[in-house]
Amino acid sequence: MLTIYRRHLKSCEHRKKGREYRRCKCPIWVDGLMGTLEIRKSMRTRDWDKAQRLIREWEANDRIDQSSKEPVTVEQVCGEFERDAVARGLREPTIYKYKLLSRRLQEFARSRGFRYLVDLDVSSLRDLRATWPSKNLLAIKKLEALKTFFKFAHDSGWIPQNPVSKIKNPKIVQQPTLPYEREEMIRILAACDRYAQECRKGNEAYARRLRALVLLLRYSGLRIRDAVMISQNRIKNGKLLLYMAKTGTPVYCPLPDFETNALEALPFESPLYFWTGKSKPKSAVGHWQRSLAKLFKLEKVLNGHPHRFRYTFAVENLLAGAPLEQVSTPLGHQSVHVTERHYAPWVRARQKQLEPSVRLAWTQDPIVASKTKGTSEVHGKVDPSKLLQ
Repeated sequence: MLTIYRRHLKSCEHRKKGREYRRCKCPIWVDGLMGTLEIRKSMRTRDWDKAQRLIREWEANDRIDQSSKEPVTVEQVCGEFERDAVARGLREPTIYKYKLLSRRLQEFARSRGFRYLVDLDVSSLRDLRATWPSKNLLAIKKLEALKTFFKFAHDSGWIPQNPVSKIKNPKIVQQPTLPYEREEMIRILAACDRYAQECRKGNEAYARRLRALVLLLRYSGLRIRDAVMISQNRIKNGKLLLYMAKTGTPVYCPLPDFETNALEALPFESPLYFWTGKSKPKSAVGHWQRSLAKLFKLEKVLNGHPHRFRYTFAVENLLAGAPLEQVSTPLGHQSVHVTERHYAPWVRARQKQLEPSVRLAWTQDPIVASKTKGTSEVHGKVDPSKLLQ
């Protein structure tokens, strides 16, 4: 005779109640004899009714259904997921993000006593999300990576469905990142001259390299990783060679003369301006991020961050009247809608169109008409001018 029971996890608050308690969501196991065969194994489900149906089928057929394969473990799927990311040729930051996700997923599974991937259901994955300290956009990025992991497992046939697809995205309260004011840019560049004496013990060469990086970030719109990885052959005749993210079409972005002169004056240790090529790119980016943080602290720039140079590049171009489509190209956005979502408030052409439209609507307003024409009574006995007093 076979008996099913809940095998309580270490984290289950009903663990001390023993096998008799079954109202929790712990994995279901089976124990007993079928003929002379002793059985003690996981049912690979948490649904009590489903486990009972399986037991009845086994006993009616006098055998255990062995048609299904042995379930894969969380560790096995994580390893396959990482190897697939490398084989697809994904960028190093993406591979690092996936490896970090795999490590945290395995730690969570061990803490809950889960071994197989099928044990991770919707409820447990919601518990996993609750442990994330991240909020807003970063929380969505983590959830997207988790969905990618379980979609890979589902497409491989290791789980019957993707449990993360039933988890809703968190609410986003995103504060807009403002560009640097022109006065702030002047202070940041002035701080580069003081950086050598106050932070680098008179290393003038490093201060010049830091100044060149600040100017490159400001006048190219590059992300800090792309700027640190920039090579000498990408800048020719005062223009920076970029590639459109979606089509791969080459585009040249002009740089001011003082920026190209600052780059040419740097001592070259490798074909790259800001990286020797000997360390990992992540280490090089982290090094320059720390240097920029010291620079912002030196001049007391509030909310100083390398990505704000990218915002400054985009906003200054939009305020100068550049079309949204032309600003989207050097930023490397896959769609102009991405640029529109982040920078719509600074599109000068739209602002120029908006103001006349609003003023035109005033001419049809009886309140405005009464104020401008001095009428004492509009629309019968109502004097709308009094509404404004």
